[in-house]
Amino acid sequence: MADDTTLFEQACIAAGLETPGKFIRAFEQAAALLGEPSTLTTRHVRRWWRDIPPPTPRARAWRVIHALLGVDPIELGFLNPPPGATVGGVSLFAQEGTSVDRRAFLGDTIGVATAAGLPAPAGKLSAPGRRGAVGTAHLLELRQGLRSLYHLDNAYGGGDVRSLAVRHLCRIRRVINTAQYPETIGRQLQLLAGETAEHCAWLYCDADDQDQARRYWGEALTTATMLRDASLEILVLASLSMQASYEGRPRDGYDLARAAQDRAARFGSPSLQSLLAAREARALSLLGDETAARRRLADSMRLAEHTDRGRPAPEWADFHGPAELDYAQGPLYTEIGHHDRAVQFLRAALDHQDRTYGRNRALYRLTLARSLVNADDVDEGAQHAVQSLGHLEEVESGRVMRRLSEVVDLLDQVNAASARDAAEELREYVHERSAA
Repeated sequence: MADDTTLFEQACIAAGLETPGKFIRAFEQAAALLGEPSTLTTRHVRRWWRDIPPPTPRARAWRVIHALLGVDPIELGFLNPPPGATVGGVSLFAQEGTSVDRRAFLGDTIGVATAAGLPAPAGKLSAPGRRGAVGTAHLLELRQGLRSLYHLDNAYGGGDVRSLAVRHLCRIRRVINTAQYPETIGRQLQLLAGETAEHCAWLYCDADDQDQARRYWGEALTTATMLRDASLEILVLASLSMQASYEGRPRDGYDLARAAQDRAARFGSPSLQSLLAAREARALSLLGDETAARRRLADSMRLAEHTDRGRPAPEWADFHGPAELDYAQGPLYTEIGHHDRAVQFLRAALDHQDRTYGRNRALYRLTLARSLVNADDVDEGAQHAVQSLGHLEEVESGRVMRRLSEVVDLLDQVNAASARDAAEELREYVHERSAA
């Protein structure tokens, strides 16, 4: 390496960013990941590489450089940081004097993707920096681990996935408490911990362990409050609303959905508002307010038709779509005893549901079977109940198994050969599964 190579250029080359174009692309990706919108020109980069001392970047660019290269910019030849590059005068490195075992860290992270049956993140990792700091590549790896858990949950339910999610949360906490990182990375790590805690809560809820679910949702809400992150707060409130309605606390469910809606108003996302209106409608139907429930569900459907306007919904709300809205109609009509109408919407929900959502397909088919039996179409209801066993072989979900038990109890009350045969087959399946 030439003697006149500056410290900044050396750090860029070590990170595999040996041209201005590569550095700019990596910088923009890191800025987006960190929520630090900032743009660069080739002229900026060339001056940072060649000038001694290099010109001081703006505060946002300073923070992105710190996170991207894993090195305090002062160590790269920059002079005093600009105003706003530090928080309250505190150094941008957390847990000074400690370090993370990079090999173990990467092994842990890649292990999650492997366990999920998904490819590990590709591409060259960012350099750990002279102090072994965690950078943007490590953050991307941890976030990919959480996405892998989302995919597993959608396909197979929360029963078996929750232990993986808890281990992933422990991994993130370990990094937070033992690694070195810039403050911008620190915030994103804390946010990722909150999102992972929320997902742990959902998985426990789906496994029908509601006390553990509440504990993790409480942790996630604490993180959202600490970071003042409205998106995470909305997610937790919406989830707590769903749980409250599921547990027979519809007044709490309504109040929590309204609180989430109030916070979501400023986001201007029709899809997100549609989801929250559906949660309100569910609580209102359980409260016996049929008129208000129908009105809010109509609002939800109307908002879903305008997803091309305003801001897109956050990634966690991707599941909300036509199938979810059709399914929301089913329980509403069930609550008021209009089982024929419930059947129409539940059929549509099952038809519209993406096959990657294995747990939801199992739940939808069993719910359709229940409504068919209640609508006196016992033979078809029994047929759908038995067909659900194909889905259940792939799913581990306490909520789905509870719905299965409800269907068995309902079939036992019907004086029909098809109902008796189906109930016996379902009971045999439950017994074999319990013994396994």
